[in-house]
Amino acid sequence: MRPSTVRAATRIVKSTNTTKSKAPLPTIGWREWIALPELGIKQIKAKVDTGARSSALHAFDLETFRQDGNEMVRFTVHPMQRSGEKSIVAEARVLEYRSVKSSGGQQTRRPVIVTSIQLLGKTWKIELTLAARDEMGFRMLLGREAIRRQMVVDPGRSYLNGRPKKKKPKKK
Repeated sequence: MRPSTVRAATRIVKSTNTTKSKAPLPTIGWREWIALPELGIKQIKAKVDTGARSSALHAFDLETFRQDGNEMVRFTVHPMQRSGEKSIVAEARVLEYRSVKSSGGQQTRRPVIVTSIQLLGKTWKIELTLAARDEMGFRMLLGREAIRRQMVVDPGRSYLNGRPKKKKPKKK
């Protein structure tokens, strides 16, 4: 008696559903309080602008220098809107210089840095141009590339990340 040979037929089934199941992205409003921890900025109000490709931070007293073969920039930030009381001096490596067109159509050459952003309990890296935004309403502009694949914007809402607690005045 010969042993019988069993051949198993393999059936390949190709799924027609090619979309990956992902958790929905968190929602932010058109303005949010964020943190830039690598720059020492615990809180700064940012305008979320999906019409702007790049993100921008109001910075002044820009000074470039070399450190360990890298081009660096030292700058000062006033993180509180309409206030020059608090100043933060920060340093970062210059990634590149980029020509950016303002909403008024003016072209400027700005240094670009890479830093971490914290928003809604998430931390990720963003590119940030340094610009004189003092005349603008917000010290920080969060452009669409910074939030791409990270957040969804609800333009009818604000401060979904919460607001900072106001400090109580000291009693004398």
